[in-house]
Amino acid sequence: MFHFLNDYSESAHPDIITAMQNAHLKQHIGYGFDEYSDRVRQRIKSQLNNKDIAIHFGITGTQANLVCIDAMLSPIDGIVACDTGHIAVNEAGAIEATGHKVILAESTQGKLTIEALKKVKLRHSFAPHVVRAKAVYISNTTELGTVYTYNELKALSDYCRSNDMYLFMDGARLGAAIAHTYSDPNERTLTIADFAELTDIFWFGGTKMGAMFGEILFIPNQKIATDFNIYLKRHGGLMAKGFLLGLQFEVLLKDDKYLELCLHANAMAKKLSDGLEHYGIKLFVPTQSNQVFATLPHDIINHMKTEFDFYEWEQVDDNNTICRLVTSWATPEKQVDRFIAKLNEYVINV
Repeated sequence: MFHFLNDYSESAHPDIITAMQNAHLKQHIGYGFDEYSDRVRQRIKSQLNNKDIAIHFGITGTQANLVCIDAMLSPIDGIVACDTGHIAVNEAGAIEATGHKVILAESTQGKLTIEALKKVKLRHSFAPHVVRAKAVYISNTTELGTVYTYNELKALSDYCRSNDMYLFMDGARLGAAIAHTYSDPNERTLTIADFAELTDIFWFGGTKMGAMFGEILFIPNQKIATDFNIYLKRHGGLMAKGFLLGLQFEVLLKDDKYLELCLHANAMAKKLSDGLEHYGIKLFVPTQSNQVFATLPHDIINHMKTEFDFYEWEQVDDNNTICRLVTSWATPEKQVDRFIAKLNEYVINV
């Protein structure tokens, strides 16, 4: 059985395992003040216009989201998210538990549009009866694997700044988003510097692009950056053995190793996607990153699940379900080929 369930089933890239082994019995300063973390910060800052940007390390995605949101909002503030957004759907009420309402907006292929944002802003203009819509949450890539273009991000950024709102970007699969724009000649290639200029706070996920665990948190907005470490500590995100986070990102950032890994994951997803379309399977959204969403008949799902596992996302009707297939930095191409051959086997025998 081979899994296309997620992009974190494998432990970590071999270079990271080797680096951990080499650092095994050395002593390190704790809580992110180690040499690896310092070098990562300096490497990143050398690529940014804002050299004073605050850079911290987190452990998991949900924790990163709740720390960032709690640090930016007052008790009377809420945060706008797509109805497909991770903080609204898959984080077990973690954000609400910090005392902040998640305000839902309509999504378009997983993205938040200015039109949807304006509707929410209007609904939340009746003070004092509503929480303030003070911040906007997006994920890039989105929960449907789609990627925001530079122009889309710029439009959201401009809207937020003209309406006294913060823009926060969840970067669990930000590497895959960068890889998409890197390989698409029709789009401007997105960089960490772009995100630092367009958002007030964002993070860059390592867990889903070859790290054992860990995320980098960027806070371009100095107001939010103040005392951020205290919020991180308060929510259990300040890791004593923080050197393990810095060490992993030093490996991933060296010679853009993360980009190489994400390009592979995206390429495997594109091959899967092309194979599905070749046999008449309709995609739910275009495949732009390492997530494939396709509408599969239940007979095909049953046939494929004898050898492969994947997530049944949403039932469309009695005969069809939208399924999600995810590839990773470690997905062997032969497994993608085997999946397509298994699909061909079904088609031949029908």
